[in-house]
Amino acid sequence: MEWPPPLTHAWDSLAHFLRSLTSTLVTRPRAMLVISAHWEAETATVTTRRDPPLIFDYSGFPPETYQLRYDAPGSPELAKRVRELLEGAGIASAEDSARGFDHGVFVPFKLIEPEADVPIVALSLVAGLDASTHLSIGEALAPLRDEGVLIVGSGMSYHNMREFLSANEAAGSTTFESWLSESVVADVALRNERLRDWRLAPDARVAHPREEHLIPLMVAAGAAGDDLGTRVFNDRILGASISGYRFG
Repeated sequence: MEWPPPLTHAWDSLAHFLRSLTSTLVTRPRAMLVISAHWEAETATVTTRRDPPLIFDYSGFPPETYQLRYDAPGSPELAKRVRELLEGAGIASAEDSARGFDHGVFVPFKLIEPEADVPIVALSLVAGLDASTHLSIGEALAPLRDEGVLIVGSGMSYHNMREFLSANEAAGSTTFESWLSESVVADVALRNERLRDWRLAPDARVAHPREEHLIPLMVAAGAAGDDLGTRVFNDRILGASISGYRFG
């Protein structure tokens, strides 16, 4: 399949944002915990492999995209700590000693940390994709932030693949993104209330026919504690308004 030329630079602004992300941090993280939209399990599951391979969980892309390398190490120690925190909060967890990094991990982190020298552990979503469950997971993992671990929700604020590349503005994109941004920057109580009830937002199911790309945000928001959220990225990509958020 030949990659359509009009799409070649569609993601340039997002790539620039990701490349500059670590320069905005006060200190370089000692490790990173990534919640990927592309991994769901019956219970919250962490990767424990020290040398994780890449999972090319996509199709129809140019041949070179299946030859990518990203050799960041895993961290069984961080995986163990994640499970300890979840257990302490009464949240069931599991580990996967074989799984590597799916494209929700290695694609953004090739840009964020191209040296691939910071250990990464991936954390699955929990089947059912319940917003409250994932906010609670984030709350349990909040102590990691004071232990030098960067918690990253890897998803997308808009994920309606049928509407991407439509002739008109992607349906529901602007209205849902506006609601989401207002919710993320609100005070903590209101933020969590609105995120729990995200399905009530205008054009919620248009923006997210299935919510796996939104739920990683819930974990990041839960881990934020009293820190307010900020919208740190916004652009129109393939007809849709796409945003990124940061806490603290």
